Amino acid sequence: MTKHELNSELLEQFSRQFNADPKNQVISRAVSRSGLQEAAYNSAAEHNHTFSLELDTDNVTNQKQSGRCWLFSTLNVVRHNFGKKNKAKNFTFSQSYNFFWDKIERANYFYDRIIKTADRPLDDRTVRGYFDWCQTDGGQWHMAASLIKKYGVVPTYAMPESFNSEHSAVLDQILADKERKDALALRELAQKDDQEALEAARVRFLGDIYQIMATALGEPPKTFDLEFRDDDQNYHLDKDLTPLAFYQKYCDTDLDDYVVLANAPDHPLNRVLHLGFEDNIQGGYPNLFINVPMEYLERATVEQLKGGEAVWFGNDVLRQMDRKTGMMDLKLYQYDALLGIDTHLSKADRLRTGIGESSHDMAIVGADIDGGHIRKWKVENSWGDKSGNKGYFTMSADWFREYTYEVAVQKQYVPKDILALLDTDPIELNPWDSLI
Repeated sequence: MTKHELNSELLEQFSRQFNADPKNQVISRAVSRSGLQEAAYNSAAEHNHTFSLELDTDNVTNQKQSGRCWLFSTLNVVRHNFGKKNKAKNFTFSQSYNFFWDKIERANYFYDRIIKTADRPLDDRTVRGYFDWCQTDGGQWHMAASLIKKYGVVPTYAMPESFNSEHSAVLDQILADKERKDALALRELAQKDDQEALEAARVRFLGDIYQIMATALGEPPKTFDLEFRDDDQNYHLDKDLTPLAFYQKYCDTDLDDYVVLANAPDHPLNRVLHLGFEDNIQGGYPNLFINVPMEYLERATVEQLKGGEAVWFGNDVLRQMDRKTGMMDLKLYQYDALLGIDTHLSKADRLRTGIGESSHDMAIVGADIDGGHIRKWKVENSWGDKSGNKGYFTMSADWFREYTYEVAVQKQYVPKDILALLDTDPIELNPWDSLI
């Protein structure tokens, strides 16, 4: 292998090149004082907050210091449907309730995977992937849908947020340490083929996880009284509801009727992808994505908005986004122009190299459309009302195409030939796939 050692002559050459243009020193002083991001900010990319197509929404939620965006954004879609059906647009669901059950279900799935792969070495890439994923907060639409379908939902007041749900890092660390230690014991018992001891240990370990979660968040309610005033100030009371009965009676969202369209151009298009590594409930919805060109995601999103429903979407929110103003635009930060470089990569190459990732989930609740041309989108985030425009962001059409990877939409807004792909065998994705 060729080795290149930096020498003084080469470093002096770089210095002469930098100082050959007097503007570089001026730029350096400005950037050093204000920072790269502020110096590269392009105010011409700012958007207004007017939209031609807009859902009737108001308050926003706040995930605080936790990675529950996938759960917040899914429940935001559900709560807007609830609000439209029951004329209660500011009604909110407990995030803590479904978060509790996700940790239990995720531990159960983890233990099963560890037992199944007990014959592999610990440094096997798949086994290592399971250990790394253990008790993170991240997730997908189908994971939230699986939790809702199995456990239902409850109002925020029935299981309020706790310190540990809003600041989940320590809880996650404790769960991960516990489950990784459990995994070593389960692997040893599985390797000895001691099935009776293995099953007893698995159940005991799950009981420990339940105790941790009940201590940190409190136990989830088995029943509650639904009580609220609607937008017309009419009083409603329905006593002794179970979470599932509440969901089935009041929440106008049929989770069986949704598919996730993906645009991951580093994967084969017009194929179904299965991210089984992130399935969280045995018997729940598998994480299936129909990977299609971007225009399918765009068209289905517009049609669902026209149908009066928000759209969940997975995206790379930290790219070309200003948290204070809530602007998301490809021209927002002009780093290349500032530094005289070219960092542009295609969407496929960003995924292939690990630069691109679906790092955050939000809900699209409006669009600005002119003559069939989409100008921008209205986005509901879950970072509270202090960021963006009272918690709402604006996203340019180009940003959506470049940094959105998944949307969850009703089947009626997807062409039949695309839906038919669900009848084909999916491509199984690895735990280290770019879509994670």
